[in-house]
Amino acid sequence: MILMDVTGGRHVRIDAHHHLWTADYAWLAEPGLEPLRRDFTVEDLRRELPTGKVDATVLVEAGRCRLDETVDFLALAADAPEIAGVVGWASLTDPDLPGTIAALLDGAGGDLLVGLRDQVQGVTDPNHLARPDVRGALRAIGSAGLTFDLVVRADQLPACAAAVAAVPNTMFVLDHLGKPRITPDGLREWRDAVEPLAACDNAAAKLSGLLTEAGPGWTVEAIAPFVETALELFGPDRLLIGSDWPVCELVASYADALAAVGSCLSGLSPSERAAVAGGTAIRTYGLEINQ
Repeated sequence: MILMDVTGGRHVRIDAHHHLWTADYAWLAEPGLEPLRRDFTVEDLRRELPTGKVDATVLVEAGRCRLDETVDFLALAADAPEIAGVVGWASLTDPDLPGTIAALLDGAGGDLLVGLRDQVQGVTDPNHLARPDVRGALRAIGSAGLTFDLVVRADQLPACAAAVAAVPNTMFVLDHLGKPRITPDGLREWRDAVEPLAACDNAAAKLSGLLTEAGPGWTVEAIAPFVETALELFGPDRLLIGSDWPVCELVASYADALAAVGSCLSGLSPSERAAVAGGTAIRTYGLEINQ
């Protein structure tokens, strides 16, 4: 395996954020999620990848919050060459997180574990990310050579910025740009909240989930200011593209979800587009891409 940024004169395209799941996820019982209430498998993913011209992906946990699922995902990825990395679940309050990480790395497909995340968006304690044990967990994740994905609400961004600044040896990846409200007022609020986070060199962000946040009436014009602001604050070398499939299917197809964000990048240079399309994901997650 070799690390690559371009291949055959074309950018390597990495979908840095997608999911797989079974229909028994508890949160799928929520109203309005009927289209997602089924199994989504590797075979389903394989049918979608050519429509988005995607070369490889990062599989991200989706809220089951069980270590055995992370174990299963790693074993699954070991037999799925399309999946170049896995961001699994682990609890930031696990008293033996280093031991948990070591066991995951030593198991089947452990070399494909590139990051972890916890469902911080569901935490109501505003001081959660400032807790000494949580800060220690974030340091342990970095010490193991893994990233930590921040799946958070926009109102949690100030706490995220403080945690990222306090743990400089861990690389953080902000999922879905922190779930901003896709409105002009939402843009102003989100920019103020995310700017301190973007100022940290150990933070990157995913251009993902924006269509879902915009809702069924989404337009490229509505999401473009958020993409443009992210480019200004993070720069192409700290931005990744993710489909957020199959969640995106609530409002858009796999191909349309990727194309909508891609259309906001037309003003970038070829090297900058290559970074956002895949180079940043390869570097941030340490992905090995077979070409």
